[in-house]
Amino acid sequence: MDKVTLQRIEKLHPFVREEMKQIIKECDEALTGKAKIRITQGLRSFEEQEKIYAIGRITSGKKVTNAKAGQSIHNYGLAVDMCLIIDGKAASWDTAKDWDNDGVADWYECVKIFARHGWDWGGNWKTFKDLPHFEKKKIPTKKGMVKSSWRTLIKLKMDKDGYVLF
Repeated sequence: MDKVTLQRIEKLHPFVREEMKQIIKECDEALTGKAKIRITQGLRSFEEQEKIYAIGRITSGKKVTNAKAGQSIHNYGLAVDMCLIIDGKAASWDTAKDWDNDGVADWYECVKIFARHGWDWGGNWKTFKDLPHFEKKKIPTKKGMVKSSWRTLIKLKMDKDGYVLF
């Protein structure tokens, strides 16, 4: 696991940090060629979300998100975006390349590992595809396990560090 990924994991919601370290470890072990996984985005503040939402609306550029502040699972530290780092240098979002020549695209090896740990992949979404995106499907609450939708998360209280309390 590279330093950048570890730093981003340490900012995720405490509930998912150890699990994310395990997912990254399993991905890196599965990818026996020149690709390794890197988290490119984890926790995103409401302010950062507003800036991203403004792109293509208020500021120039192509729209990059439909989520306003509070409407992204990233805002709660329960989502990550990833890429593959090739030979320790170049970032790749190629979902088809099989860098380790085991007959399975490296990206999909990671998709399967995330799924085993209860993470939803943005590549499976019906309305639009967000291939680098993964988010925790369910969170424990006093009412039991609930889907980690922003509509649920935005109503929860936060601790002194800004993480939602389950």
